[in-house]
Amino acid sequence: MFGVWWWVYLGTNRFLPRKSAVSVGLSFRSIPSSLQTCQTHVSGCDCTELYSYTEEPEFALNRDYFEEDFRSHARGRRWIELTVEEQRVYVMRLLDALEVTDRDKRLKVARAILYLAQGVFDECDTEVDVLHWSRHNIFLLYDMGIFTALLELLSMEIDNSQACSSAVRKPAISLADSTELRVLLSIMYLMVETIRVQTEDDRPEWIAARETFKNELASPLYNGEPFALLLFTMVTKFCSMNAPHFPMKKVLLLLWKTILFTLGGFEELQEMKVRHRERLNLPPLPEDSIKVVRAMRAASPPASAMELIEQQQQVQYEHCLFKTQDSLDTYNERDPFKNDDARDEEEDPEDTDSGIEGEVDPLDRDVIIQPPPPPPPLRPPTERVNFPKGLPWAPKVREKDIEHFLETSRNKFIGFTLGNDTETLVGLPRPIHESVKTLKQVSVGITPVIIPLFLCSFLHQIALLKLLLAAAPTSKAKTDSINILADVLPEEMPITVLQSMKLGIDVNRHKEIIVKAISALLLLLLKHFKLNHIYQFEIVSQHLVFANCIPLILKFFNQNIMSYISAKNSICVLDFPHCVVHEMPELTAESLEAGDSSQFCWRNLFSCINLLRILNKLTKWKHSRTMMLVVFKSAPILKRALKVKQAMMQLYVLKLLKIQTKYLGRQWRKSNMKTMSAIYQKVRHRLNDDWAYGNDIDARPWDFQAEECALRESIEKFNSRRYERNRNGDFAPVDNCLQSVLGQRVELPEDFHYSYEMWLEREVFSQPIQWEGLLQNP
Repeated sequence: MFGVWWWVYLGTNRFLPRKSAVSVGLSFRSIPSSLQTCQTHVSGCDCTELYSYTEEPEFALNRDYFEEDFRSHARGRRWIELTVEEQRVYVMRLLDALEVTDRDKRLKVARAILYLAQGVFDECDTEVDVLHWSRHNIFLLYDMGIFTALLELLSMEIDNSQACSSAVRKPAISLADSTELRVLLSIMYLMVETIRVQTEDDRPEWIAARETFKNELASPLYNGEPFALLLFTMVTKFCSMNAPHFPMKKVLLLLWKTILFTLGGFEELQEMKVRHRERLNLPPLPEDSIKVVRAMRAASPPASAMELIEQQQQVQYEHCLFKTQDSLDTYNERDPFKNDDARDEEEDPEDTDSGIEGEVDPLDRDVIIQPPPPPPPLRPPTERVNFPKGLPWAPKVREKDIEHFLETSRNKFIGFTLGNDTETLVGLPRPIHESVKTLKQVSVGITPVIIPLFLCSFLHQIALLKLLLAAAPTSKAKTDSINILADVLPEEMPITVLQSMKLGIDVNRHKEIIVKAISALLLLLLKHFKLNHIYQFEIVSQHLVFANCIPLILKFFNQNIMSYISAKNSICVLDFPHCVVHEMPELTAESLEAGDSSQFCWRNLFSCINLLRILNKLTKWKHSRTMMLVVFKSAPILKRALKVKQAMMQLYVLKLLKIQTKYLGRQWRKSNMKTMSAIYQKVRHRLNDDWAYGNDIDARPWDFQAEECALRESIEKFNSRRYERNRNGDFAPVDNCLQSVLGQRVELPEDFHYSYEMWLEREVFSQPIQWEGLLQNP
């Protein structure tokens, strides 16, 4: 059975349209510089991605169970016609019905509640009405205590050993195996996401409910654990093959939105940074990174193999046209910059290198092997980009850079050093004083310690990376890999080409949503860990590195990234709430191939940027990890990602290229001058950072593993003296209470009484005591 399903899944992909990088390359010029649209899409109250297309028949099932029960209660009236008090009475009735022992009856009641959370769409005429009533009903459900009841039912389903063992023994798991879990998780996701998002017309009681709900989710709700940790447990249990029927897509989406709600997003992080810098009397941040990136413009990417061939053919075609003309006219009509640009692009031999696998990219390979097409018509000269004057970022400097500068200066002018002292400037010439003053005026990074938050364990991180690997488009099917399609495959096998195409789109969309949720979740956790305590961030980062997160992300980008970002794995007429409000048109193979009307898949672009930011956080200022980027030949992979003309994505690609430039050699830098120029224009400059020439002492390739060992040792020492019960005596806290100290029993040696009087005379009576010093302020 499993083999048949796998054949259906693999067979559907060949019916999907495959677009080359060349065919979609020009369209990316219209991508906005910022991710404003993308952030709105992924941070607003969006329930479209919660449901798979195979779940479409369940919308009507939810409505039928609700109307069957509501008909006897309302006596001919509709839900939207009831008063709020009448609605509360009916919700209380549903809440009581959730406590029955019959599993099937509980499921029917849960479906009726889900229909309320979905906005009683059968009584609405437009999608706006559905969203309005969904918001109204969800705040009503929360006020009546539905979420707590759902949490108890979810815990029961997680601990249901019979369902787990039955799923383990099944050869193929389908949508029917996770029905109860999917219904519960759908209601909880709608409640978390709807209450999390604030709107202008929120009532005062809704604003108060939002804060209460936020505190409840962060507090120990079940077995002394926060709700997010319970969801992490579901992820770990699924990846350990003990519960293969868990609907992972819904779990991951709910986990991401729960952490986003309880800890806060990027805007809240920025506000927290500002508050902590004020508390520590530090200078304000020079700029807001998100605002700076939004103002950036995308740069022209390096030329691909097809573009190089077109340019060569264009030059040859122009040469044929001008051959019969006068030489002076030929000289005057040619563009003096054209040959220089083509020569610079031809000097880039890395475009056809695929990096990890050591193979030529399939699309580029087809371009090279195929015979050249007929000469294209003359194109107008490309528009030159006018960059704003000045750099987009304020320069930065680390405390280590100031120490290194002073150490070099003291060795040169004085002949000795003072260690980590950055204040003493005695004996140094006046220009050195001015240089140190300038360096200290530049922003110096610091991480404050704030309220501790829960740490996801190493097993949780491994589980997330396993899911990311299984959902990556470059991953190949293996018999021992985890099955992430349990909550998307229907019970009955598709029998027509149309059904196979629809399932193939649904499977690809399912994987994209999983990648999106995991990438956003990991990035959000890393940023909060770093702000909370630097060692929390470092230990989580080191776990991710040891779990091969760096090559996994590079493997993800080792694909035709243009095709991935322009993928059309969506069927707009089947998206919620469109599918429940409008009349469903007849689906055809042509309508499925056409996909949606948007040019780009914001979901995939969002995922790519998140993964690049995670890779930046793991490798920043870590030379051992930077060498991993070099060893895995990430430069050509990242250069291909520059073809996406989106400013934020290009920025993080250029950052990753900048940190490894010193290791790539002089020839690479010479052949990639356009990339080097883009780094100068867009990436923040670090004073005394010799990144472009490779003269830094840290660039010497020796014993890079010592850095990871030293970091691990520092983390273990910190944890030992902070959290272990048997603390080291050197770091034990001093007892300053006089009563406590005098009340301790001290073991004295046997001969102590012989020298006691002598000790008192020498150490106490003969020593002058400054009693007035006790009255002075310390």
